[in-house]
Amino acid sequence: MPKEQLRYDRMVETALRGVVRDALTEVAERGLPGNHHFYLTFRTGFPGVEIPEYLASQYPNEMTIVLQFQYYGLDVADDHFEVTLSFNNVHERLVVPFAAITTFADPSVNFALQFQPLAAAESAEVSSMPPRAAAERAEEKTEEAAPAEEPKRGEVVALDAFRKK
Repeated sequence: MPKEQLRYDRMVETALRGVVRDALTEVAERGLPGNHHFYLTFRTGFPGVEIPEYLASQYPNEMTIVLQFQYYGLDVADDHFEVTLSFNNVHERLVVPFAAITTFADPSVNFALQFQPLAAAESAEVSSMPPRAAAERAEEKTEEAAPAEEPKRGEVVALDAFRKK
């Protein structure tokens, strides 16, 4: 049996981060429709995150931002987004790589996604590579660290938590 296996978990995670990127891109182009608003939680120490020093010391691990009424200059790239928010009436520019996001939620439609971020050492190594090479290297690291076990035959993922009732 071949050692390499398809990593569906990583494929799904990548696709779901694409949902966040697409949602932010649409909002950057057209604004927030209706009652939509986003809660984004991200790791503040993740490589590529740029936030003011006082916010980094106030939120040394994770920070949640809200995009609803007062956000400015939302720009979305392939691997990160940038936005200006007001903290104590001072506008600050934030840069957040999509890989740093741990939670994305739009409470107006009862939608939320939770992500497993890369470890700091992996993310520093991966952030300097092209996207495809980075994904492949992250996969290799996971395979190296994972103990040998019998492959799973299949896994059912319930989506009931995301359905509107």
